[in-house]
This record gives sequence, C-alpha cells and structure tokens, in this order.
Amino acid sequence: MNDDRPSVIGRLQASFRNSPRGFIFFCLLPTLVLMLVFTYYPFFRGIVMAFQNYQLFDLTNVHYIGLDNFKNMFEDAKFKFAAVNSVYWVFISLIAQFTIGLSVALLLNKRFRGRGFFQGFVFYPWALSGFLIGLIWKWMFNSQIGVINDLLLRSGIIHERIGFLSDPNWAMASVIIANVWYGIAFFAIMLLAALQSVPSELYEAGSMDGANGARKLLNITLPYIMPTVITTTLLRAIWIFNDPSIIYGLTNGGPAGSTHILSSLMLDKIMYSGDYGAASAIGILMIGILLLYTIFYLTVTRAAKLGDF
Repeated sequence: MNDDRPSVIGRLQASFRNSPRGFIFFCLLPTLVLMLVFTYYPFFRGIVMAFQNYQLFDLTNVHYIGLDNFKNMFEDAKFKFAAVNSVYWVFISLIAQFTIGLSVALLLNKRFRGRGFFQGFVFYPWALSGFLIGLIWKWMFNSQIGVINDLLLRSGIIHERIGFLSDPNWAMASVIIANVWYGIAFFAIMLLAALQSVPSELYEAGSMDGANGARKLLNITLPYIMPTVITTTLLRAIWIFNDPSIIYGLTNGGPAGSTHILSSLMLDKIMYSGDYGAASAIGILMIGILLLYTIFYLTVTRAAKLGDF
C-alpha cells in the first residue's frame, strides 16, 4: 500500500528549507540542552542551596535557614583568612605573570635561531593541568628530597632545609610561585600574537623620530596591544581567583589552612564537611565579587582609553 503522505523527515526538511531560523535552532538544540543541564541548573540550584541547611550526611534535615549560611561564613575565621589570601593570590600572581609573560613575548618576538623550539618550550606548561603542576612543584618544594632545597644548599644560600610547604611562613609564597610559573605561558602566548600584529611601519617611523627601545615600547607597542592586555588580564584574574587546583595539588589548603583561598575553602566545605549550603554561600559571594570586579575593571579601562583619567 502506497502512502502519499510526506514522511516526518520530509516534513522536517521542508520546514528547514522554508525557515532557516528553525534549522539554526535545531543545530543549537543539543548545546542548549547541555548548557541547561550542566551549567544553568547547577547555578540556580546552588543559589537555592545557599539559603538551606544542606548537609550531605543529614539529607533528611534539609530546610531553609535564610541568611544563616552567610552569617556563619562572615563569622568564620577560616573564611576571613582565605579572603585575605585570595587578595594576595590574585594580585601578586597576576602582576608577576603579566610582567614576566610580556618580557618573554618581547624576546620571542625577535628573530633568532631556534625560536620555534623556545616558543614550544615556553608554551608547554599551559597544556598541563593545574593539579599536575601542583604535584610537580610539590615534589620540587619537598623539604627532604626536593630539588629546590638541594640547589639552595649546594649554592650556599641556605644552611638547613626549609619546609616550604609545611611552614605557614613559607607555604603561601610557595604556592604563588608555582602559580606564577604556570600562568606565564598564557600571557606569553596571547601577547606574542598581539605583538606580531603591530605594523613594522610604526617602529620605522619611531626610529626616524629618534625613539629608543623604551620609547617605542611605551608609545607604540603597549598602546597598540592594549585591547589584548585588557582582555587577558581580566580573564586571567578571574581564572586565578576561581582555580584552586594548584593549591590542592601542592598543599590541599594546609598547613593548618594557611594556603586556603575562597575557591579552595569552598571545595573543602564540600569534600570534607559535606556542607553544601555553606559551600554554596561562598560560591554566591565569589560570583558577586567577580561581577563587581568585572564591571569596575571594564569601566576604569574604558575611561582610561577615552582619556578621562
């Protein structure tokens, strides 16, 4: 029996031919579903949990407690310490990563033999995970078998081994050093790409006007690559603030919580305390901080670009 009615596939094809927007929506549908399931639902669920008593080990007693999670958070000494650590963690890491990354990019922008090899050598750390970087530096900072203690002892800089990761006076500085080393590659990659787009005619004109290398850097290079500088520093600050992987790989927040930042403290609340409500409260606060930072940063940089400052 022949059925002259169009098939379902045929009707869909006809509708896509008549409506390009329908075809676009159909192609985007899987991505939209994944985003709803794995991004937006957890986000809004976390907002709800921030106002609940949600203990993993007592799921029969889940109930709304208002702002109690936020009150307890601000009264917690660990939270205050982690907040201060977060400022040091982001500010020092960002300044050092950008400064060294720009210097490396300026060097790699020059033509020399083996430049491709050195570029790959510099960019390689960015291909590794932060947790793996933490494990590598944990071995290097080890007080007994670590290569850093060994080099310092052999060079005569120190006369006894230092507990870089076990001493609270050294631990935070140690994890920042590892984080700086990890992030240099990002700035080197992005800034090198921007440097290679600067027209050579600008440098030639600067040379004709008698500008030296420092004047060319300040008056030609940096203004030309400023959009890339603004974007990379904004993104990297957000990533540094959010990423606890190096800290977890190196110290797990220790010793005695001295290297906790807000993101690592949030994970600590989940993994060891099972307090999803307290962790969600910290997460909501972090989102608010990043939102205010982004608005402030973009406002200031835009005003500076327009000459208002």
